[in-house]
Amino acid sequence: MAVRIKNLRWWIAALIAIATALNYLDRQSFPVVVGEIRRDIPFTTAQYGRLTSLFLFSYAVMYAVGGWLLDRLGTRTGYAIMIGVWSAANFLTGTVSSLMGLGGCRLLLGVGEGGGFPGSSKAVAEWFPPGERAMAFGIFNTGSAVGAVIAPPLIALVVASLGWRWVFFATGFAGFCFVVLWLAVYQVPARSRFISAQERALILSANAYAPDPAVPNPFPWIGFFRFRQVRGLLLAKFLSDSAWFFFIFWLPKYLGDVRHLNIAQIGTFAWIPFACAGMGSFAGGWLNGFLIRHGVSLDRSRKVTMSLGAMLVPVSLLIVSAPLGLAIVFFSLAMFAHQFWASIVMTLPADLFPSATVGSVGGLLGSAGAFGAMLFGLLVGWLVERDGYGPAFAIAGVLHPLALIVILCSIGHIGPLRIAHNPQDLLDTVAS
Repeated sequence: MAVRIKNLRWWIAALIAIATALNYLDRQSFPVVVGEIRRDIPFTTAQYGRLTSLFLFSYAVMYAVGGWLLDRLGTRTGYAIMIGVWSAANFLTGTVSSLMGLGGCRLLLGVGEGGGFPGSSKAVAEWFPPGERAMAFGIFNTGSAVGAVIAPPLIALVVASLGWRWVFFATGFAGFCFVVLWLAVYQVPARSRFISAQERALILSANAYAPDPAVPNPFPWIGFFRFRQVRGLLLAKFLSDSAWFFFIFWLPKYLGDVRHLNIAQIGTFAWIPFACAGMGSFAGGWLNGFLIRHGVSLDRSRKVTMSLGAMLVPVSLLIVSAPLGLAIVFFSLAMFAHQFWASIVMTLPADLFPSATVGSVGGLLGSAGAFGAMLFGLLVGWLVERDGYGPAFAIAGVLHPLALIVILCSIGHIGPLRIAHNPQDLLDTVAS
């Protein structure tokens, strides 16, 4: 007989956090060692911008397609496939010797990682009641910061000891090991052999949609565009994720180009903003849950928390003119604020749509964010070569307040949408 684990859903959140940490560790390996790689494979700043955009292009496509696949393959199998693909891409990066090889590996990395966050979102929708989702999202999203926090010092150590190629061999192997753990542990609540009867009943009774894993997604993918809420979230993610990916992909390079730090010094400083980002994920989820526990409605608690995060991001406007110490502080505040914001935005598909469709909706939103980041990355590469980093930071600093305005205007009341059983007759109204 399988062992029953008390409060298994929170262990599931921790498992997703580990996957997210690996996701970001793999993602950040390239930006941190880019200076070392350029000694063996020369490329310009504009070409670096194109390499990041190659990753974001496949990431954007697979964020949408990956969400759709996860709704059909199921979270357990679909997520395992995605982790295996991105781990293979990172491992192969250690073998390349040309700019074309780097580009191919960045494309493949985006294919795998594009399904990561839709998989995490779907798992949270399956395992957590609405009142706990923001906290669960905050926990697993903290994993992104953990991965990014350990990346600079760990990578600097590996580079100093073994060279940059072993960074990718080690992180790829760690991902393969996690796939085995994921397949051994994860199942939906209705099928899990580790969950207690009481917790299973709590999860299924609290979920407004009472998801049945045997029932396929009945709604056409294109039909979601008929929802003004989805269209608004698409635009908001397009804007805010552009700033986020600029911060995470260009921070190490900015510290090297403008602040003239070497790989060891980057390892000393670059982890700090990511640590603050992790605290932002946790703080956003905690505040939202605190408000709900003290009688604030789901709708208002979500909007208050999002607004606080969005209005703090513009401190990034001060980075370029500040001395190094204050620049790190402003980077840290901006990244804290984005993850504070993101811990709520990522819950909205689960708040609005049935569990069986969360992967598809979340995938569309992530795809929009990645496409925005891809286009912004190309613009940043051009701007930095021409005018330096100032214009790029000026644009990034205003994108979150704009995204907040879009969400407040487009969503209205945050709560389950009333969706007809006929997929051709989707009703764009909020259930009372």
